[in-house]
Amino acid sequence: MSGGERIAVGLISLGCAKNRVDSELLLGLLADGGFEIVTDPKRARAILVNTCGFIEAAKRESIETLFEMGRHRETGELRVLIATGCLVQRYAGALYGEMPEVDGFIGVNDYADAPEVIRAALRGERPIRTAGPPGLLEGRRLLTTDPPTAYVKISDGCDHRCAYCAIPMIRGPYRERPLHTIVGECERLCGQGIRELALVAQDTSRYGGGGAGGPGRLPELLEALSAIRDLKWLRVLYCHPETADDAVIGAIAGIEKVCPYIDLPIQHIDGDVLRRMNRAGSPDRIRERLDRCREAGLTVRTTLIVGFPGEGEREFEALMDFARERRFHRMSAFAYSAEDGTPAAGLPDPVPEAAKAERLRALMELQRGISEGRMRERIGERREVLVEGLRRGGYYGRSTLEAPEIDGKIIVKSERAPTVGGFRFARIVGAGEYDLIGADCD
Repeated sequence: MSGGERIAVGLISLGCAKNRVDSELLLGLLADGGFEIVTDPKRARAILVNTCGFIEAAKRESIETLFEMGRHRETGELRVLIATGCLVQRYAGALYGEMPEVDGFIGVNDYADAPEVIRAALRGERPIRTAGPPGLLEGRRLLTTDPPTAYVKISDGCDHRCAYCAIPMIRGPYRERPLHTIVGECERLCGQGIRELALVAQDTSRYGGGGAGGPGRLPELLEALSAIRDLKWLRVLYCHPETADDAVIGAIAGIEKVCPYIDLPIQHIDGDVLRRMNRAGSPDRIRERLDRCREAGLTVRTTLIVGFPGEGEREFEALMDFARERRFHRMSAFAYSAEDGTPAAGLPDPVPEAAKAERLRALMELQRGISEGRMRERIGERREVLVEGLRRGGYYGRSTLEAPEIDGKIIVKSERAPTVGGFRFARIVGAGEYDLIGADCD
């Protein structure tokens, strides 16, 4: 950058919370490299889109976002458009040939090259960087979450070989950050005003060896983080039924600052479907883990997949019966999509798209009723609420039982305007399908 010129750079982050952490590290890297970070894409001379390539819908969103950002060449200051992240790692060659609108490509292991890729693109080159070895990006982060919440990635990659999942191909083998490094980052974040930390990874409950023939170190990590004076809430997302053992569940339920909430994707309950999915564990193991969570008093979020190859009406009805039986507090569901290069893409007996769509509709309709019942059961509770925003006649936020971005809100009636990012007590007085109504009782 000649003459001390600071190039304005904008970044769009797509996909999961893990991708968001990568984006925040990337922003910190660019800021430290002398770039000016801007939030208005019309002001940016360079725009990076950190893509998601997990399922078909995410890939479409990534492509559409790249096209949308590319239009700022005519309406703004844009000179170079850079694609980064999971979609690039999977399809860099195809994107290079089919999207001339994109001026540079950076895979998930090459984020450190971003400053040079931007400069090269501004010189008229078209760099592509996807050959870096799997590692763990460290450094300063520019947070993009609403205060006082931040995500912390404790590991990357995955050694599970679920037949439908492309993550091992994209992110590589499992590797984790040293405990002291995680604690140090969390201490710095809390020193900057963060009060809620959410731990994320492809498999958080595996941390420190969990599920690999011995006890893991996630409980030790949770204890160490709970000792941070300014931390108020600590949340654990993306656990796995095989590594979320009694020690993990006990730590989540028993450590005071840890939210009594577990995110435990099970995907299916039929044994034959689980075997075709190459999911570790069994229906009995899943039931045992869920029983343990219930006994510990945890709010459970899960994820289910419908329409996997070979799932007939019997297998789907078993899944529906299981959902009725367990009455999950929170549930997401997806229709299976065949991903290039995964074993499941070549399986026989695919489920027709119309049948997948109908099964997804039926499952989510069932869950709507379950969720509303679960919400009504909470009427009368007194909960501490993290204030996320103001509204006419009150405010809205979350308690320890609602995760950021993916769960519903508590909408609180109040005559006093609280501080956004602060905490207030409210009593639950009403319920909808996914949101709660509260009355300020501070």
